[in-house]
Amino acid sequence: MEFTINKFSGPLDLLLHLIKQTDIDIYDIEIEQIANQYLEYIQKMKNLNLNVASSYLVMAAELIEIKAMMLLPKPEIADDDYEEDPKEKLIQRLIEYQNYKNLTSKFHELELQRQQYYTKKASEIDEYEINQNLPSNIGLDKLIEAFEHFLNRQEKNRPLNTKIMTKEYSITKRSNEIRKLIKEKRKINFFDLFEIKNKSYIVVTFLSILSLAKNHELKIEQENNFENIILSEV
Repeated sequence: MEFTINKFSGPLDLLLHLIKQTDIDIYDIEIEQIANQYLEYIQKMKNLNLNVASSYLVMAAELIEIKAMMLLPKPEIADDDYEEDPKEKLIQRLIEYQNYKNLTSKFHELELQRQQYYTKKASEIDEYEINQNLPSNIGLDKLIEAFEHFLNRQEKNRPLNTKIMTKEYSITKRSNEIRKLIKEKRKINFFDLFEIKNKSYIVVTFLSILSLAKNHELKIEQENNFENIILSEV
């Protein structure tokens, strides 16, 4: 057995370790048994010339005191007097510490999970501004206006019960999908590209259209005001 104090964060952590080794419930601990194990552990560390923190020695003194109090006959106590049981007090401290330790462990797990997610820094809309030399009869303002009208219609048509989706969408992947659709169909309605009514999907689709237009990979046309916006190959 390796005797080291460094792997424990404090005396309560050491006590929980010893209780776990004995495979008993915290509520059923025997103070004499756990005190003897604790003192034996501390003594072996001293024998190995290891520095023992003062907090561990304080706990050792507390255990000796509790052990002595439990061996002595208990004095009679009046009905209106209350004296806290030192064993129950220690058990309560151990339970509170165990709950704290479990909680911090859960937070650590959540932190590790969060480290697996990567977020993209917000982009300026100017990055997707359509070049004026692009063969198109509508500009960026008209396209954004049409997109806003579409979002407003979707807000009104939103179902009472919605399903939360955690799927991630990327501009690169969505651009490839749009590029493939236009190549197959030659022409496609602007609003037909928003078949999934999910906020992240809608935003990524719109940015993908702007990106393709900026790179001269598609043409955006509208014959008359308020008519359908058509996307086609350049």
